[in-house]
Amino acid sequence: MQKPTLSFWQMWNLSFGFFGVQIAYALQSANISRIFATLGADPHTLSFFWVLPPLMGMIVQPIVGSMSDKTWCKWGRRKPYLYIGAIVAVIVMALLPNSGSFDMTVKAALAFGAIMLMLLDTSINMAMQPFKMMVGDMVNDEQKTKAYSIQSLLCNAGSLVGYLFPYIFTWLGVKSVAPEGQIPDTVTWSFYIGAAILILCVLYTGSTVKEWNPEDYAKYNGIKREENEEKQNLLQLLIHAPKAFWQIGLVQFFCWFAFLYMWTYTTGGIAETVWGSINPGTQEYQAAGDWTGVLFAVQAIGSILWAMVLPMFRSAKVGYSLSLLLGAAGFISTYFITNQYMLFVSFLLIGCAWAAMLAMPFALLTSSLSGKAMGSYLGLFNCTICLPQIVASLVGGVILGYVGGDLVDGVQTGQIAMLVVAGVSLILGAVAVFGITVKREE
Repeated sequence: MQKPTLSFWQMWNLSFGFFGVQIAYALQSANISRIFATLGADPHTLSFFWVLPPLMGMIVQPIVGSMSDKTWCKWGRRKPYLYIGAIVAVIVMALLPNSGSFDMTVKAALAFGAIMLMLLDTSINMAMQPFKMMVGDMVNDEQKTKAYSIQSLLCNAGSLVGYLFPYIFTWLGVKSVAPEGQIPDTVTWSFYIGAAILILCVLYTGSTVKEWNPEDYAKYNGIKREENEEKQNLLQLLIHAPKAFWQIGLVQFFCWFAFLYMWTYTTGGIAETVWGSINPGTQEYQAAGDWTGVLFAVQAIGSILWAMVLPMFRSAKVGYSLSLLLGAAGFISTYFITNQYMLFVSFLLIGCAWAAMLAMPFALLTSSLSGKAMGSYLGLFNCTICLPQIVASLVGGVILGYVGGDLVDGVQTGQIAMLVVAGVSLILGAVAVFGITVKREE
């Protein structure tokens, strides 16, 4: 039986909580390198801290997907995991920016920050995944591209807010420079306000969305109710995954490999090329940190605009591939730019790739899946987001050593070259798009 056609606002409500979750994710993405550099981390080891978020995602998301496939209770099927993740995220967001404020040694502060980062990403992953699953559960094939584009729109709007928070607080007069080893107040207050918005948005989606009961879910997805209650072996599901799972996964590898380097090296890169500083203790470096948030906000604006264009492409693959090529051009152009405002063009182009990465993989994959084990497959698919980030994190220091500049006072110069590496990776992803074949499994 065909799933019901949903109104715009029904699809909006399904994903509205994503706005708050993405504020938290944006604050993490734009400020983690800045936080750990301020606490005393060396640029060569900076990428190692980025291993923790995707590693936790690889562990948590398949488990949440598999468990939520079998969770049928009065609060819903996916929503209980959404609530738990949001509550933990709020607590950790209050602790992480205070990593340098507990009179600990540098090593202890870095260790505490790493643990908080691990918990934050775990909780964000737990809160984020149910939104993708609910769209897969409740939206018919004809509306999926539109539904995931709405989700992408809300996601990027949340990113815009999260990225701009530190810059806005600086503009309001909040201190952007703190004593050595401590996080600036602009960052700390950004995390506090972001946590409050997160919980309010999640409560909104929770109160406006009613998930289907087991009978309706089985009816609309063309499966027997008993199949919803079967025990699932994740390894067996992986072995029998449709071809599109692996084909889209290859594209995902190149895409997320690229964006990990954007999050890790943008602040250090533009601090040197635009502000002429590589020392995290200087006003210039912290100004670059604030500007990184602005650039990521510009990327979010580009994503919002491009998300409106993507559904107009007759061929999803053409739209997907073109988006990645535009993003590649944006990354590579940063190497040649020394004006902070000209970087807006680069990050608008990068936003095109980001919009496609948020919408196209899930629209293509869920169109290849039956309703059975939808959550489990989406949880496993998240590994195609996490694994490339882990690989990129582990080899980041080595690549930086080859493409970067000289060591100055123990700090590696030339971090902007890592964004060129990101651009090359996106070009490979754009080529891999044309290997995707979408066919619904039986």
